[in-house]
Amino acid sequence: MSTAPFVIERTYHAPVDKVWDAITNPDKMREWYFNVSDFKTDVGFEFEFTAGDDTKQYRHLCRVTKVIPGSTIAYTWQYDEYPGDSEVTWELFPDGDGTLLRLTHAGLETFPDLPSFKRESFAGGWTHITGISLKDYVDKED
Repeated sequence: MSTAPFVIERTYHAPVDKVWDAITNPDKMREWYFNVSDFKTDVGFEFEFTAGDDTKQYRHLCRVTKVIPGSTIAYTWQYDEYPGDSEVTWELFPDGDGTLLRLTHAGLETFPDLPSFKRESFAGGWTHITGISLKDYVDKED
């Protein structure tokens, strides 16, 4: 089993501040990401959301662990009633007129050996979220 974190990079045709707002403003997050209970860029802030697949929905429990305004946000990613502890880090870098996003999800190997928690499942989810949902959201004209 791989202990390497899952890392994906995407480039958007939107400035860093627009992408930052999309990944940290709870009203905007609900439009493209998950229906988060609330969200604040304060270390220690806890939030949750429910998401899953056609067979099961999982309650996600998260706590903000790192904030560099306009650049980096990280939070724990756990599942209610399941062991495992991971962390998702969003890093933003100016790239010409756009933004390079590097998303890292570390600790996937700590989750139970269930189909929904396999690395391939996370890869598919993050590929869709970063490559379609967020891209479509930030690349659209205001």
